[in-house]
Amino acid sequence: MVRGVMPARRLPISLHVSPRRSLLTGLAGFAAAAALPVALWHRAIGLVATDFRLDLGYLLTGWTGYVLLALGLLLMVPVVASSGRRPDARLYPRSRKAYLGWGVSLYLLGALLASQVAAVAAAP
Repeated sequence: MVRGVMPARRLPISLHVSPRRSLLTGLAGFAAAAALPVALWHRAIGLVATDFRLDLGYLLTGWTGYVLLALGLLLMVPVVASSGRRPDARLYPRSRKAYLGWGVSLYLLGALLASQVAAVAAAP
């Protein structure tokens, strides 16, 4: 022991989480992420959907946020499906961190755009 320095103490807390609990936590988070946009912006989605037309400007301004949200969730499916698995397992994607990064980025961009669409749709 170095004079004047206390030795590090080990905590009795175990950081190991069971694979089943990890998968259930991932599924719960995914379900919450899928339900959140519907719960927050159901009125805006309804307003945008009632005026549906195949016009490029309308599709870009009205639906891009929701499409980005859906793509973000789609990219999160392999991440959630592989939670709790070992990296050498058959269903563990090689580029899991890339899926996670792209999924979170697209989801957040979609949420920002969807909130702007909701603010415009709610304006009198």
